[in-house]
Amino acid sequence: MKYAIFTFGCRVNQADSLSIEDELRRRGNVAAAPEDADLIVVNTCSVTAAADQGARQTIRRAARVNPDVRVVVTGCYATRRPDEVAELPNVVRVIANDRKESLVTELEAAGELTTADRFNGADGPCGMTLEPGVAGRTALTLRVQTGCDEECSYCIIPTTRGRGRSRPLGELLRDVSRAVDAGYREIAITGVHLGSYGRDLHDGADLTRLVRELGGWSGDVLFRISSLEPMDCTPAIIDIAAHSPRIAPHFHLPLQHGSDAVLRAMRRPYTTRYFREVVEAIHRRLPDAAIGTDVIVGFPGETDADFEATAHILETLPIGYAHVFPYSDRPGTVAAALAAKVDGNLIRERARALREIVACKSEQFRRHQVGRPMKALTVDDGTSVVTGNYLKVRIRDSQPRNSWVMVTVEEANPLSGVATPLAH
Repeated sequence: MKYAIFTFGCRVNQADSLSIEDELRRRGNVAAAPEDADLIVVNTCSVTAAADQGARQTIRRAARVNPDVRVVVTGCYATRRPDEVAELPNVVRVIANDRKESLVTELEAAGELTTADRFNGADGPCGMTLEPGVAGRTALTLRVQTGCDEECSYCIIPTTRGRGRSRPLGELLRDVSRAVDAGYREIAITGVHLGSYGRDLHDGADLTRLVRELGGWSGDVLFRISSLEPMDCTPAIIDIAAHSPRIAPHFHLPLQHGSDAVLRAMRRPYTTRYFREVVEAIHRRLPDAAIGTDVIVGFPGETDADFEATAHILETLPIGYAHVFPYSDRPGTVAAALAAKVDGNLIRERARALREIVACKSEQFRRHQVGRPMKALTVDDGTSVVTGNYLKVRIRDSQPRNSWVMVTVEEANPLSGVATPLAH
């Protein structure tokens, strides 16, 4: 059977889709273009209204180009609005997040999958059949936990993902070992609320211990820690990253807003001063680290002064990149019931202004890297590399994919440079 997978949203969804694809391949199914597939799996996001719309458009488009295809939908949108999703064309099954790990088994039991010719190859990462380069991936995304116990007023994810649930540390370390043995040289560690890792295990495991284990890994592999809430980016984690070449100098810390009043309305458990102190601490220890963030513009009640506070913090902190999200109501959240909604045109205007600031900050960060040799991993067709501090650099002479090189950035805009191979 031929399959295709569409993934929306966060790295956690990317990791989930990777597991689904592995299970499909293990049963003898093969990847195909959507127009040729017998089965399409759509792994949805629901963090914004735009994410919901994107999933609907993808499903409708797939049904148009392939009228006989069977569509299975999972993820956060499928969990939040299963009846709505079920009415979309060619959808044969809607599988909520709490059943996502058994999605392929469920399809198999229902006779939706061909299972006669199972894959009998050697195990890859995490017992997977996927190796670096399959489906365009060079790095592996490894989910260490899912769910969230926080109560941010705008966020629907605790409803769609449930309470925080962590994978045992020993199991994760075995998965890392298999991934490295399979040839992966970069592994992104991710979770819905990554900083809460281990809290539900009650066995002494926590994120600091996990990062320390990874920081001491003997193989030539780079671990990239994905999005961390500001209160979870502890001095201990910063210290490990500053001392270990195994931990990428890359921190993504969602600010969400530059006004303390709005942060309180969002139910975020920190202040802008705390956020500033964390970012400045990282910058002192790792001056070339990439520090990224997320901000929401147009939250209910946001005043001109609130907006200016966000603009100011982005302008004055050593931020290398940022994602700007226009606020949209998520039915069922506390924020959806708040009064003083911000006009949509004003939201778009403010978002445009913040993106201009971010573009300037990003260029400043890139220019700061010009002339500095950095270790990097080749990706795509071998004509680009990704550095530890998250710069994707086009290189003059192609190198074998998934290999370590030393790159020197020559131009900041667009990013380009020269690379030389590193001995294994």
